[in-house]
Amino acid sequence: MRRLHRPSGRLEQGLILLEGTHLLQEALRLDLCPELVLATSDWLDRHGALCERLPDASRLRSASAEVLAAAATTRHPDGVLLILAVTELPVAATSPPGFVLALDRLQDPGNLGTLLRTALAAGVERVWLAEGADPLQPKVLRASSGAALALPIERMTSPDLHSRLEAARACGVQLVAAMVPEAAGDVRPYWELDWCRPTALLLGNEGAGLAPDLAQLADRWVTIPHSSAVESLNVAAAAALLLLERPRQAHGRPAP
Repeated sequence: MRRLHRPSGRLEQGLILLEGTHLLQEALRLDLCPELVLATSDWLDRHGALCERLPDASRLRSASAEVLAAAATTRHPDGVLLILAVTELPVAATSPPGFVLALDRLQDPGNLGTLLRTALAAGVERVWLAEGADPLQPKVLRASSGAALALPIERMTSPDLHSRLEAARACGVQLVAAMVPEAAGDVRPYWELDWCRPTALLLGNEGAGLAPDLAQLADRWVTIPHSSAVESLNVAAAAALLLLERPRQAHGRPAP
């Protein structure tokens, strides 16, 4: 479990570490099969019904609070950890996507986890990550509240993301780049776009923004008009407005 704190350990073993009761509940809700569930005796006493839902193939083991704390990444674990095989996670369909979130070198695990949760709520079908934070690290998994277990997520190099987006555009997917309000060029308020078309939303790095080659590849540039009192919005906050505009328009409230 301690080796799963690091990317090299996750890659070597093909496993991820999930921490806390909520992520166990989400894994079971999604019909995923944990390889191992490690819990304190106190947690087991309080969650007998949840333990009964574990698949037969899952191993359930008791551990002292000290052992659990040594295996966890959090300072105060709530009493349960589990190990899940990467092969349990969803895989994208081969058909052309209807709604994609493409992230360029996003660095902050908290931002990434929040983005994944919003993406799932907005109906995103696939997430493409160009480098940046590892979506399978425990902090991202916790921040996503389990959304990272439900979304097909593909991590790739920046050139591969460029190629993937070109292929998507050839299949009729509009590429939409999020830009700051003062960006030069044809930048329009996000609500003027028809989000109900097959769409890939491109969001950039927290500091540097979207790579120039990806911005130039986009068919549309959109922005969120806001007060000049702040230079830019947090990427996770901006993404919530952009991603949820698609279901807003789909629910019969057309853009102005």
